[in-house]
Amino acid sequence: MIPDPVQDVPAPDLFPAAFPDHAFPRVQWEGAPPATLPAQAWVTETTHRDGQQGGLPLTPEAGLAIYDLMGRFTADSGALRQAEFFVYRPADRAMLEGALDRWWGGHPVEPTTWIRATRQDAALVAGLGVRETGMLASASDYHTFYKFRPGGRAQAARTYLDAVAAVLDAGLRPRLHLEDATRAPREFVLPLVEAVQALAAPYPAAQAPRIRVCDTMGVGLPLEGAAWPRSVPRLIHELLSLGVPGEQLEFHPHNDTHLVVANSLAAVLAGCAAVNGTLLGKGERTGNAPLEGVVLHLIGLGLTGPADFTVLGELADLYEGLGQGVPAKYPLFGRDAHRTRAGIHADGLNKFWPMYAPFNVPTLLGRPLELSLTKDSGLAGLVFLIKSHTDVELPKSHPGLQALHAELNAQFDAGRQTAVEWEEVADRAMPLVAQQG
Repeated sequence: MIPDPVQDVPAPDLFPAAFPDHAFPRVQWEGAPPATLPAQAWVTETTHRDGQQGGLPLTPEAGLAIYDLMGRFTADSGALRQAEFFVYRPADRAMLEGALDRWWGGHPVEPTTWIRATRQDAALVAGLGVRETGMLASASDYHTFYKFRPGGRAQAARTYLDAVAAVLDAGLRPRLHLEDATRAPREFVLPLVEAVQALAAPYPAAQAPRIRVCDTMGVGLPLEGAAWPRSVPRLIHELLSLGVPGEQLEFHPHNDTHLVVANSLAAVLAGCAAVNGTLLGKGERTGNAPLEGVVLHLIGLGLTGPADFTVLGELADLYEGLGQGVPAKYPLFGRDAHRTRAGIHADGLNKFWPMYAPFNVPTLLGRPLELSLTKDSGLAGLVFLIKSHTDVELPKSHPGLQALHAELNAQFDAGRQTAVEWEEVADRAMPLVAQQG
């Protein structure tokens, strides 16, 4: 006889500390948390800037509707703290003015602006009523050698510092966006940041510069041991070593190589307190950091309060109305993100639904666990579909249920390729439910 390699236990271990019943999964550390972990972390929004650049067709009305949803999402959690706006077109000015009116009235998300790092653009934002402006400071030689005429690092640095001085003189906080930092030389990034700090030293503490580290092409890596410039943790560590506090660092990644959330968490674990992106990931090319995913993990790390994720269903609907809906299988809020078609999954959901749910999806996201019937759904799939719409679980032995299942199987055997949804079987299923009652 083969001995049992695993001993039985009287009750299941579902790791409740890591997977609480009514909260997102929690991070459990083996030993002490990383010493660099900030006390708090949060996210900032760029939908009105990068989202527009990525194709969102924002009217002032749509832009302010999105801003209002941001406020409802974060409420008093501190999870989402700022949103940045363009200032160049009348529509962008209207969005910014509306957002400022709401913020002065108690909206929890502070509006900021975005400009090119020039003295002329600094003059555009001096009297708008914002406290902070971002400014583009391209940092890699891909930019400094080929964007400027004549090209070179020194001229680029002089231009950026002149703009920083203009913003400081206007009484605003500069936020320096180190564009393409994950392809930028250490010999440019670190001296520039030191010069910005020295330039701002005589000004009030409220104007202390923020530094945004941009993984513009999505080539950064969440690996401590990777060499400069691709290691996101190394970039953050070296900026911290210059005396930039973690709460004045911000990470802005893109998803070109599928690492956007991993890189965001790597930046936070290294000591960066803020991640910049967009709710539902809207942005250029493959998109910005999906802030709902980042916030989910920040909650799991105990670094921010609980935001209201159910609001984001309305945001997904708003984007659908703009012709920019999220993909069907987009995590958390795609149409099919919580839909199964496999009979073995449906059977598991019928027996103990947390078996096939990463967390309490209906409570935390306001989304149902769903099923579409296919040739692979089995009798269990039909049981689950009926139960999810009627709260009645028919036994698999029910003759009417078996007859309906056989009829659907015959359609699939005849070549049907499309899934069967509730609306198609409701008229047949409801009498079965009534009989069961």
